Amino acid sequence: MNIPNLFAAAAAKSSQLELLYIWGQATPESKGIIFCLLILSVVAWFVMFSKVIQMRRGRKLNEFFASEFQSQKGVLDLFDRRIQAEGCPHFMVYHAGSVELDVRLRNPEGARKRLVSLKGIEHVKRSLENTVAQESLKLESGLILLAIAVSGAPFLGLLGTVWGVMSTFGHIAQEGSASLATMAPGVSAALITTVAGLLVAIPSMFGYNWLVHNLRVQTVELDNFAQQLISRIETEFLDE
Repeated sequence: MNIPNLFAAAAAKSSQLELLYIWGQATPESKGIIFCLLILSVVAWFVMFSKVIQMRRGRKLNEFFASEFQSQKGVLDLFDRRIQAEGCPHFMVYHAGSVELDVRLRNPEGARKRLVSLKGIEHVKRSLENTVAQESLKLESGLILLAIAVSGAPFLGLLGTVWGVMSTFGHIAQEGSASLATMAPGVSAALITTVAGLLVAIPSMFGYNWLVHNLRVQTVELDNFAQQLISRIETEFLDE
């Protein structure tokens, strides 16, 4: 007989039975709060996974687009080839700027001029700035749910704990006798909501901080690309 494995199995069974016993002693209010925390945890993990996939995909597409853009001789070469790269933030900025630049270059007959005025360049700049802001908002969307999980989950857990302890002491007061045997089940059941709240908040906090850092990095890279693009546009098309 493997004695260590036997003790490990017994300890696991004992721990499982303890959790089931504590769950059975929890009040309906505590169970409702734990259920809400479970839903909040599912939402938080979904947001974290979806944002990680979105940011990694955007970073790879940005790298591919940057290498392709640098290899082009003219700013509008990619635009004239009608290349599409949905989901690439750099491409969305480039496409918006190219559309605005193309409009400013067209004369009343529809032919494309060689140069554009300083006023036209300013319109292109504003279009790039608006698109950078829109793409930053896309990257930032959903993070508010993680912020809610980080700040709200511990308070929900604390609410369940306080409520459970209050209910336990109220029951003891009605019974008229206080002992460890009568207090321990209610207090342990009350504390489980705090544990549940921390289990939701802690991974959400790490995920939120990591995502915010990467969001700032990608936003700076997006702004730098916009500045680089407008510099090339001024060099190639500005009528001095």
